[in-house]
Amino acid sequence: MAAITPEGRVKPHKIGTTLILSHPSRGRTPIRTALTGANGGYGRTFLAQLSRTPEILPAILIDPDIAGVRRMLDELGIPAGRVDEATDAHRTAEIVDDGLTALVSSADAVDWTRVDVLVEACGKVGYGSAYAAAAIEGGAHVVMVSKEVDTVVGPALAARAATKGLSYLPGDGDQPANLLRLIEWVSAVGLDIVAVGKSGEYDLQFNPVTGTVTQAGETVDAPELADLLELGDDVAATLDQRAAAVQNLKRAAAADACEMTVVATRTGTLADIESMRYPVARIDELADIYANRAHGGILEHDGVVDVFSALRLPGEASFAGGVFAVVRTGDTATWETLRNKGHVISKDGRYACIYWPYHYMGVETPLTVHAAMDRTPSRPVRPSILLAARATEDLPTGTQLKVTGHHHEIAGVAPVMIDPARTIAPYYLLDGARLVRPVSKGALIGHADVEDVDAGAHELFFEGTAHLNTTTGVNQ
Repeated sequence: MAAITPEGRVKPHKIGTTLILSHPSRGRTPIRTALTGANGGYGRTFLAQLSRTPEILPAILIDPDIAGVRRMLDELGIPAGRVDEATDAHRTAEIVDDGLTALVSSADAVDWTRVDVLVEACGKVGYGSAYAAAAIEGGAHVVMVSKEVDTVVGPALAARAATKGLSYLPGDGDQPANLLRLIEWVSAVGLDIVAVGKSGEYDLQFNPVTGTVTQAGETVDAPELADLLELGDDVAATLDQRAAAVQNLKRAAAADACEMTVVATRTGTLADIESMRYPVARIDELADIYANRAHGGILEHDGVVDVFSALRLPGEASFAGGVFAVVRTGDTATWETLRNKGHVISKDGRYACIYWPYHYMGVETPLTVHAAMDRTPSRPVRPSILLAARATEDLPTGTQLKVTGHHHEIAGVAPVMIDPARTIAPYYLLDGARLVRPVSKGALIGHADVEDVDAGAHELFFEGTAHLNTTTGVNQ
């Protein structure tokens, strides 16, 4: 735990052989955080980082697996005597007031008056929306890591937070917040944005010696990629051939559409097509690919969000699930100078790609905790796009819909990014729902088609979309 001065401020780190430059945040009053999903992968990366940011205190850790949290804290080297369990809010307050970390299994045991910032990372819409709503009601800022929650109830939670003078921000370290930071930078310097997005979670690594391509440990034969490493003059044709070569690998995921929906609701961007395009692309090709069709690219519109599969050779640097923005260039001489410095510029010089090849999960989230406390201005969250579910097969009455697996997907439906419609159910609200009537292949699932949705999240969704007039759910 951090050393505290008599005035209640964090004492600075002593710097030994490690170079850690002093930072103004180290001198602020300690920030008490509550973390949901504490025993998850994201939770661990955040808690591990807090040992290096002593001004941010893990005041309350929320997870039904208390034993698992204790094991994880032990692995992180946090003494058992620094944590204690609580089953009610009064005991939680006592633990926090004693400068310890309270372990609780549910929101019932949280005293929100002891929390400055909630880091919501449980990933479940019902629980996450309830945690965030309670935190805001109790006067705590919210850092929203659970992108699934944000796509359903983000507009309502953001509006509630604004009304109370609180921050509601996506968490740095995941692609939505990182991409929004990149967009702010691009906009601040005055560049005209054509497309923004990220790479898929895992690169496609092509080995020209064996003619195989590997993604996330799965390897398939794709010898034809050897002749497709250059984009050529017909961009669309090359991309089609590459996609065919790796068709046996799963490249699109609901989590991707979820993350891009978070960005779209804060920027007004749209998906060029409802399922996004997912080109198989090398990094130095992005400015040529995400160009208007009239200029040889693949885009029908400006201002789109998309995801690409990064194609690389063994030994080449990874895009690491990073983020990008494709912009229009200006002065030819300026951008030729930048091309010669290794920046990604389209062949015709019209477009450039600016990218950050990283997302470090909870390692970056302290940035958002500070931003929340500083009430850093953020883009408003508007229901400008809806992440919906389109049936990929005929679904009979009684079908149980459940989000499962690493990619957070629902069997039998595909995530699609469409115009908002109050009659159409958001994708992640369907977790745990049951169909009350059949849904034909190709149809969107509506609110009237399901029962057993989480009541609190359902109410918040409609609260956030109260002003919508659109009812079609058609992609523009």
